[in-house]
Amino acid sequence: MDISDALRRMDLNLVVPLNALLEQRHVTRAAESVGIGQSAMSAALGRLRRLFGDPLLVRNGRVHELTPMGQSLIEPVRTVLVGLEQMLATSPHFDPATDERTFTIVASDYVTLILLRPLLERLYREAPHVAVNVIPVSGTTEVELERSQVDLVIMPHEIISPAMAHFPQRALYTDRYVAAVWNEHREVSDILEVGQLTTLRYVRYHSTSGGPAFVDVQLARLGIHPNVALSTLSFTLVPWMLPGTSLFAFVHERLVNSTPARRELKVLEPPVPLEPLVETMFWHPLFHNDPAHYWLRECVTKLAASL
Repeated sequence: MDISDALRRMDLNLVVPLNALLEQRHVTRAAESVGIGQSAMSAALGRLRRLFGDPLLVRNGRVHELTPMGQSLIEPVRTVLVGLEQMLATSPHFDPATDERTFTIVASDYVTLILLRPLLERLYREAPHVAVNVIPVSGTTEVELERSQVDLVIMPHEIISPAMAHFPQRALYTDRYVAAVWNEHREVSDILEVGQLTTLRYVRYHSTSGGPAFVDVQLARLGIHPNVALSTLSFTLVPWMLPGTSLFAFVHERLVNSTPARRELKVLEPPVPLEPLVETMFWHPLFHNDPAHYWLRECVTKLAASL
């Protein structure tokens, strides 16, 4: 049986039990997870087995396992369930002055400081009942976006995966890399030399997903491998690591100019050509026409244009 055809014919009351069974792989735990009795969940499983012509969940020793059909249903059922949740949560109108809504945005600490912090100030004035949950970019970000578990993802277009390129998106603003050292650095005057990129001690940003920063990708392409003395998972910490040391770093120009550590730093032009970053906003198509989501995207876009 074609899976999409089965889902179209299925009683929508079975979607939630089916999702619970696929996740828990146990009738009792599935029943507890959705707040119904074990007998009701067993009855639902029986109806599902007849609908799909497959046992879906089978015992293997002391554990239960999904059949191949059950495995193949995990993502389609999750998509259907998320779509239903979104449909029920969507209102034809949204009034930011009175309506309540919580949005989840995936962004780096750099984007949070430069863009989202001022956004929260605006929301506090214009939408007092709207809350924002910011979570960091990670190795699960793409999956969270695919499953519409997050409202927005903001990250450089230059580092996204091919799959993310297919999501609705909007470029927000551009930033470039500059070099920075302590303003009393003994080995660096007003110009950073190419040779110093490998002799000076380097502060490197490394993402939680394990990938290098875009600047380090570009340096590697040029055959330049800095002498890494310190690695950090935080963009915003990098400028603070430099005062009073012999370290150097490449930092986002907007970031370094916004930090109080700027007065202790010497900001220099990179001695090699580096491409800028285009911070881009991505969202799931399910949210595209939601009035509240549209309002949020417009707020982010207008604020980014004013940076």
